[in-house]
Amino acid sequence: MLNIVLLEPEMPANTGNIGRTCVATGVRLHLIEPLGFRLNDKMLKRAGLDYWDKLDVTVYDDYNDFLNKNPDAKVYMATTKSKQKYTDVSYEEDAYIMFGKESAGIPEEILLDNKETCIRIPMVKDERSLNLSNSVAIVLYEALRQLDFPGLEEQGQLHRHTW
Repeated sequence: MLNIVLLEPEMPANTGNIGRTCVATGVRLHLIEPLGFRLNDKMLKRAGLDYWDKLDVTVYDDYNDFLNKNPDAKVYMATTKSKQKYTDVSYEEDAYIMFGKESAGIPEEILLDNKETCIRIPMVKDERSLNLSNSVAIVLYEALRQLDFPGLEEQGQLHRHTW
């Protein structure tokens, strides 16, 4: 199962949207404190709609706690600073894809310790970054595509008609 990791997320609406995406794709969510909100924040719940209670989520005290509890994790670090695009890597079915907080991303010290697994989403020059929940969706769906969308429904159904 794929894993999305948010390092110190600040905006509850982004995290709620990401939680909803994780539920819809059968992916685990890992939150590394400190969080910029409480898990009972109404903005978080509003963005996650009725999906939040179905979410497989783990909260960690800090980055070291995450590393200690996931010692064998292959972690891809999403950053605007990487030379390697998110489409240049082959994701494993149990990969962890980490995203940093909205205001600062993943600290450079962590990026330097993980140079070979840093990835980026291409953007026009001089733009700072994409929205966090959009970035998660872009990279997650590439990983799912590479793995042939494991466990996901192949065809949606119409509500009042049939195909």
